[in-house]
Amino acid sequence: MSLGNPSKPYYLDVDTGSDLTWVQCDAPCRSCAKVPHPLYKLKKGSLVPDNDPLCAAVQAGSGHRRPSSQQCDYDVKYADQGSSLGVLVRDSVRTLLTKGTVMTANFVFGCGYDQQGSLAESPARTDGVLGLGSGMASLPSQWAKQGLIKNVIGHCISGEGRDGGYIFFGDDLVPTSAMTWVPMLGKPSTKHYDVGAAQMMFGNKPLDKDGDGKKLGRIIFDSGSSYTYFTSQAYGAFLSAVKENLHRKQLEQDSSDKFLPLCWRGKNRFSSVAEAAPYFKLLTLKFGSAGAKQMEIFPGGYLVISGKGNVCLGILNGSELGNLDTNVLGDISLQGHLVVYDNEKNQIGWTHSDSNCQKLPKF
Repeated sequence: MSLGNPSKPYYLDVDTGSDLTWVQCDAPCRSCAKVPHPLYKLKKGSLVPDNDPLCAAVQAGSGHRRPSSQQCDYDVKYADQGSSLGVLVRDSVRTLLTKGTVMTANFVFGCGYDQQGSLAESPARTDGVLGLGSGMASLPSQWAKQGLIKNVIGHCISGEGRDGGYIFFGDDLVPTSAMTWVPMLGKPSTKHYDVGAAQMMFGNKPLDKDGDGKKLGRIIFDSGSSYTYFTSQAYGAFLSAVKENLHRKQLEQDSSDKFLPLCWRGKNRFSSVAEAAPYFKLLTLKFGSAGAKQMEIFPGGYLVISGKGNVCLGILNGSELGNLDTNVLGDISLQGHLVVYDNEKNQIGWTHSDSNCQKLPKF
């Protein structure tokens, strides 16, 4: 993303699980990682005052408000214990429109001068985070309020070991057919993209004996999470089904591989997920009372190959991160799908990408 005037490029982690966009910043910097681009320079007159409505939205629930301050401080923490501390600034951002022209718009984001945990590790692959949650501080919410776009986001992450994909704001590129839509729940009280409970099937085996999925927990979509995290109930049922499926197959658990909590080795090293996929089954999420709305997650959506050539499970136990009642669908399980978050109609939709997210939809 290009920020500032003159504009400068920054690489950002796309995160539908949070609202605030921020970049590592020289304000001066107290704790910053070595990032791909020069630190964003704080400009005179760009600070957002503490009485700005966006300040209240960012600080809500954080306990970081300082009364009568001439600036708006923020302190955002993530599930992996990484954090960013800084101030809100208002600057310009440049983006490409579907008709090929460039739009420049105002945008409030964070100037992060103190990163901790994983966000302070060097070298970093990105300069910050692009917050695309449904709260009023997110980029699409700000632009929608300015009348520039509809409050709609779409992203498509390439799978099968390929880098790339695309993201769009507004509804110009939303397909008019072949989309599966389910309602978002809890709006506007929750900022997460929550679609409620779903029946879960591993192959033909239901993970919830009652069949409605409610005991397994709600499901949220979170592109900021690299892996998928299940509640302890869902994880236990899924793991049991996976191990039952692997019984008497030529895979052996390798506890010496610490890449992820659970890895298996084959007769030979695996060079790709495609080689290991035939040992595993389709994971299906069925939404609605009749399970008519389905998301199919193929083995490539929950498996990873380690440096030792083992195949590892990319669905983790979320209770170990304090996530007790929510299943988080992360990047790994969203690969190969165009996912659309329609905050205008309070619904989330998806469809399988025929191009593996290498080509934009036609409009």
